[in-house]
Amino acid sequence: MQKIIKDRQIVEDRWQRVGAQEALPAGDVIVPWSRWKAEQEALLAHEGKVAIWLTGKDNPRELKEELVRFEMIAIDFPNFNDGRGYSIARILRDELGYTGELRALGDVLRDQIFYLARCGFNAFEVRKDKDLEEALAGLHDFHVMYQAASDHTKPIYRRFGGMGA
Repeated sequence: MQKIIKDRQIVEDRWQRVGAQEALPAGDVIVPWSRWKAEQEALLAHEGKVAIWLTGKDNPRELKEELVRFEMIAIDFPNFNDGRGYSIARILRDELGYTGELRALGDVLRDQIFYLARCGFNAFEVRKDKDLEEALAGLHDFHVMYQAASDHTKPIYRRFGGMGA
């Protein structure tokens, strides 16, 4: 079983990623958003839990009415320099109020993890050729966050009683 970082710990991953055309295995699965839209009734009948994954091309606002169905939403980073997933996470967390597990998957590297967490991710499927312990350390690269984000909704001067508090 694969391991991931979730809630700042390394844990066993119970989810299986299933492509658009693959047969559904037993247990909890992550399917593409496009598959969910096309096969929703069949997926609702699946014996395990069903989560979705979004790509940079998907519009997260389409999920507004569906969010309560998903305990977990994954966002794919096809390569490290594709930043669309950061924006999708902020929309899900800040605009749509999603509170479930938000997982980054794909080309996820240590250098990104701190910033991904600031955008609302709480789970990370790190690239297989990278060390999970090293990636986990990336969550502690910085100790002071000046700007407001999904993890701190007020800028630092409003959090500690400075000007404009």
